Amino acid sequence: MESVKDLDPDIYALVKQEERRQAEKIRMIASENYVSQAVLQTTGSVLTNKYSEGYAGKRYYEGQQIIDQVELIAIQRAKDLFGAEHVNVQPYSGSPANIATYLAFLNPGDTILGMALPHGGHLTHGAHVSISGRYFDAQSYELDSATGLLNYDSIREKALAVRPKILIAGHSAYPRILDFPRFREIADEVGALLMVDMAHFAGLVAGGVHPSPIPYADVVTTTTHKSLRGPRGAMILCKEKYAQAIDKAVFPGVQGGPHDNTTAAIAVALKEANSDSFRQYAAQVVKNAKTLANALMAKGFTLITNGTDNHLMLVDLTNKDISGKKAAKALDKAGIVINYNAIPFDKRKPFDPSGIRMGTPALTSRGFKEQEMLVVSDFIGEVIADPENEGHLLRIAKDVKALCRNFPAPGLEHIQ
Repeated sequence: MESVKDLDPDIYALVKQEERRQAEKIRMIASENYVSQAVLQTTGSVLTNKYSEGYAGKRYYEGQQIIDQVELIAIQRAKDLFGAEHVNVQPYSGSPANIATYLAFLNPGDTILGMALPHGGHLTHGAHVSISGRYFDAQSYELDSATGLLNYDSIREKALAVRPKILIAGHSAYPRILDFPRFREIADEVGALLMVDMAHFAGLVAGGVHPSPIPYADVVTTTTHKSLRGPRGAMILCKEKYAQAIDKAVFPGVQGGPHDNTTAAIAVALKEANSDSFRQYAAQVVKNAKTLANALMAKGFTLITNGTDNHLMLVDLTNKDISGKKAAKALDKAGIVINYNAIPFDKRKPFDPSGIRMGTPALTSRGFKEQEMLVVSDFIGEVIADPENEGHLLRIAKDVKALCRNFPAPGLEHIQ
């Protein structure tokens, strides 16, 4: 980054600081990961110079001979990896992908039904602060208060009552596998289109350790980062009969020219994902999550649903007499990065909730395995036991840094 250093030393210094932060801390935000050097280089390539409104063979600008090939490769790799009939790789991120899906099939005021945000859903699944909750009649289903799990009979009852045009399956903080066949049955019974947002677990689907929603859903949206370990972008995968509606909704519906450097980086990440090493990574993500969940519960932590089937876990800190926000800040000082998060039926406010959310994709990309999960659980337990002891937190941060030094982060191997 010598050119950046010469031109803008302020930004250069901040980038270098961020490199060191990512290298020296245990990053456990469930939606974060490390991309490979190949993905980083492609994201920063000269493809960022290009404008290419439209689709391959049907562009509004000239000079698309290379870009068309890049986009077609990305599309084909996504089809091959996920078994999808049609793929759009142009959405800028997951939220625009979801909004484009609504635009393709809904009119303002139409009814959608998704998981409630405080129960693990996403803003774009109908939260009232989101455009999805303001432009549509957004209804929600919740977790069972007794089990903390989705109750599909209750979801069916809600769907029969509100008759949504789109039934949404997907989450940002639910640690269990969704029953896609059951969602399909409910959607068919009420005449709804079934949309699955697999942004969080797409990498696990690609790696063969999580059921695929593709055979059951009409439309599947996903980001390309998170567990899939690609650049910050998104895709929409759908049945062929919905291809035209989806493509028109993405462009010109909600956005202009795609980010061609991101499209190329998505193609690279998809190639990486279709490999034995990635499948091993995906399996280890789940092993690590289960090991960490069991270790935390053994220390007296309360986990929503009493464990996890995927890459994330949601911890209720009520019995630890500490708020999620306070815990997250203490953990960060100790070198462990998570996010505070609302829990189902939370009595605290969203900006200072009762829970924390953590995931294993990023640390798995570094090479952490089950034994390291036990060490991480010890770190977490020590922090939560004494969150206001600055000296204690700094000592743990040194131990975290020493552990991380044994597991160089992808793309940051030069950090010592």
